[in-house]
Amino acid sequence: MTGPGPLDAFAPDLFTGRVALVRGGGTGLGRQCALGFARYGADVVIASRDPDHLAGCAAAIEHLGRRCLAVPTNIRQPAEVERLRDTAYEQFGKVDFLINNAGGQFPALPSQISDNGWRAVVDLNLNGTWNMVSRFMGPMTDAGYGSIVNVVHVFSFERGAPMFVHSGAARAGVVNLTRTMAPYLGYHGVTINALAPGTIATAGMHENEVGRLGYDEEAWSRKVEEIGPMRRMGTAEEMAAIILFLCSPAARFINGAAIVADGGELRSNWPTFFERGSL
Repeated sequence: MTGPGPLDAFAPDLFTGRVALVRGGGTGLGRQCALGFARYGADVVIASRDPDHLAGCAAAIEHLGRRCLAVPTNIRQPAEVERLRDTAYEQFGKVDFLINNAGGQFPALPSQISDNGWRAVVDLNLNGTWNMVSRFMGPMTDAGYGSIVNVVHVFSFERGAPMFVHSGAARAGVVNLTRTMAPYLGYHGVTINALAPGTIATAGMHENEVGRLGYDEEAWSRKVEEIGPMRRMGTAEEMAAIILFLCSPAARFINGAAIVADGGELRSNWPTFFERGSL
């Protein structure tokens, strides 16, 4: 397909004078999101547990002529989130957009998930998101302006999460958190929404999910034909464009929404990845 890409849809200088903070900003969707904000004029704070991932993204942002602050952060630890907040405000004086993208899961049958595995996934996806929202909502509401976007996934809703019982439960909690916080934050000019991608082609997805399920590239390409009516995975650029839209002036009246971007996957017959009858 030729023509403009998903991130070509915005006006130049759309985010000039703004500051975006993207957690999970070193790779995949987070990287595309951070670069998108920088492309349209924002300064960017990126946070991740891996300093090497941050360094490469920071260099790319600075190449675009924008300032970037890279802060290694474990969002499970409230003290580290507070350090991230304080460092961002010391550097830039504000945070206009907070993108809670970092998360993770691994495909597993329920019987294969240990107590530690359950707690780790819930702590990262649910508690980590709360740590970020709770530490940033005060200064954002004091400023009277801002947008928070919580990235979940399509397994967060009424059909459950066949491959990810731990992450499905945690991300469903994030959707509820988003909807619950909307009236509190909206009163002060801050919107909060959730984005639920379907199956998205990223290096992390291939490494942490496709690889764990035992598919090689050829077998996975055949399986993709079963994922939704569009017969393809989504792209990180498509998801980043939706996040930028939710932070744009065009979306100021969208608050407390959970936007599904899955090519119709949620409304289709989901492929089977585990043997029937397995627990």
